[in-house]
Amino acid sequence: MTSALFDLDFEEAKVKHEELAKAISIHDKKYYQQDNPEVSDAEYDALRRELEILESKFPKLVTKNSPTQNVGAKPAKGFNKIKHSVPMLSLGNVFSEEELDEFLKRVRKFLGLGEDDIVEIAAEPKIDGLSCSIRYEKGILVYAATRGDGYEGEDITQNVKTIKDVPHEITGDVPDVLEVRGEVYMRRDDFIALNKSQEAEDKQPFANPRNAAAGSLRQLDASITAKRPLYFFGYALGDVSETFASTQWGVREKLKEWGFSEADPAALCQNAQEIMRYYNSINEARPNLNYEIDGVVYKVNDLDFQKRLGFVSRAPRWATAHKFPAEQAVTIINDIDIQVGRTGVLTPVARLEPITVGGVVVSNATLHNQDEIERKDVRIGDHVTIQRAGDVIPQVVNVLIEKRKNDSRAYAFPNKCPVCNSQAIREEGEVAWRCTGGLICNAQAVERLKHFVSRLAFDIDGLGAKIIQQFWEEGLIKTPVDIFTLKERDKKTLTPIRAREGWGELSAKNLFESIEKSRKIDFNRFIYALGIRQIGEATAKRLASSYGDLKNLTIAMEAAQDKLGAAYQDLINIDDIGPSTADDLIGFFAEPHNQDILNKLDDILDIQPYELPQNTGSKVAGKIVVFTGTLTKITRAEAKAQAESLGAKVSGSVSKKTDYVIAGEDAGSKLKKAKELGVVVLSEDEWITLVL
Repeated sequence: MTSALFDLDFEEAKVKHEELAKAISIHDKKYYQQDNPEVSDAEYDALRRELEILESKFPKLVTKNSPTQNVGAKPAKGFNKIKHSVPMLSLGNVFSEEELDEFLKRVRKFLGLGEDDIVEIAAEPKIDGLSCSIRYEKGILVYAATRGDGYEGEDITQNVKTIKDVPHEITGDVPDVLEVRGEVYMRRDDFIALNKSQEAEDKQPFANPRNAAAGSLRQLDASITAKRPLYFFGYALGDVSETFASTQWGVREKLKEWGFSEADPAALCQNAQEIMRYYNSINEARPNLNYEIDGVVYKVNDLDFQKRLGFVSRAPRWATAHKFPAEQAVTIINDIDIQVGRTGVLTPVARLEPITVGGVVVSNATLHNQDEIERKDVRIGDHVTIQRAGDVIPQVVNVLIEKRKNDSRAYAFPNKCPVCNSQAIREEGEVAWRCTGGLICNAQAVERLKHFVSRLAFDIDGLGAKIIQQFWEEGLIKTPVDIFTLKERDKKTLTPIRAREGWGELSAKNLFESIEKSRKIDFNRFIYALGIRQIGEATAKRLASSYGDLKNLTIAMEAAQDKLGAAYQDLINIDDIGPSTADDLIGFFAEPHNQDILNKLDDILDIQPYELPQNTGSKVAGKIVVFTGTLTKITRAEAKAQAESLGAKVSGSVSKKTDYVIAGEDAGSKLKKAKELGVVVLSEDEWITLVL
């Protein structure tokens, strides 16, 4: 799996990233909002795993809206909402002893510690339940909330008050404000008894204890929750008004003292060997535990270290989860089809004899590209091992050659687009075949529209991929402009006089309201929505911050056609924009058809100019800073994280727009360029003084 990912070029990776993001978003909604996941935890983790691998190779794919940067899903309708005073983030994952070693090395490197320095780790079982945050003020339970999207959750206060082992009042030396975070779960024996009761009453049984716990906790009627056997493990803190422990283990012991249950067995480990012994012992004990677990959690024990390490995207740097392995299965490839993406990339997909993997019936598997097919020698009729790992559809792990038929033939990759029959080409240095049909290829046109309305772009509720496909086929929407003129062109197409399946007056009204709401959009999201090759969400944000609005960007791209001019130099000086990306961007704006669409969209939309986020309490808020050389007081990674937390923009290159260059020992070309441009140069000590 990993090798195939690292064979992808940027454009393929971007398409794959979008597919993964969409799939994870769907699964998040199923899991967090509907308590009805379609995939196992291991399969879901594999989706995120491939996304992380893609983003490690292509950092430009990392965006604040990427699933790797977000947690859960928006709170469901029907509950009041509660904003978390401290974000309720998720955990990163490791899947092997080697990855555990890498996690520990990253911690030491960030903190500037040597290999022999001990970093004590608190390890505990990872409960498979529903995450919950409970807030106490002066010892009294005031509210409880689900994780939600990590920043806003559902108010489940009354339901949580029915849970047997959740204290309503805490006495003793309790901080004035105390948020206890943990997991609501159902014991295995209670789950079995509940399902027997469900069946006796001719009701649908729950799929597993996690679903049963989540469904029970998220009842609008708290009296139903009260009848369900729920429990709570407290294992972390949110907002706390005063420090009461110096270690994670100390937090654990204090929570026990205040009446909270803790997951056992837990352990304090001094090194990777002790951690792995704990992991293996928990895995062996797993069948005998009276609650479901899907792995173990490791946390840096020292709370001061935790504070210094801080967070990255959706997860803390000081903790990770070690998941148990995913499941595999063997089936037959009945056929191989070619799918065409919005940028014309041809992706082969294996059509499988349907088989159940980890409780989910699957019938398709990605084959990535021609090289991957040839490397694994995948053929129609082959018996293959598949795994729900890192894709909207599963992946082929390997071929069982010993079961291959004698008349089997190698798969011949097509050199023409299966949709528009245009020539397909594979450019030098790329692994993907690409349709040359462009705008005449219906597959590309439809996929671009799907991208335009996707979650990270215009995010239009009610106008998902299936509806876009349907409206395209019926001629209702052919360009992005058609979306915003749909209501005035409706002529009862969606509403009852010419009734269509699934559409009535209310559904049409909701769609039109959603479209109207989406007319107001941030400039960076608008750029991303255009679907320009190599322009992902992060690059779109950099472009928006550099040019401010559509008018300035359009003028700049026209001027940048002169590669000897200042406009072109300004463009390629933007972080992560090189000549190839610049060519795609300039080419998009040079196309008359695209200019026509942009002009029409500009007339009918409210595109908000981009404004850099400001941290008013910081002297470096909004400033562009560059770190160079070796820092001695803190590590480079810690310095960058500190700068970003204060509202500064950290850049990898020096330009006339740079505000500060922080030069450590042995600073080289960046320091020289800063002096040539007259940029303010600070020593490490001067930087620390500035930001403290």
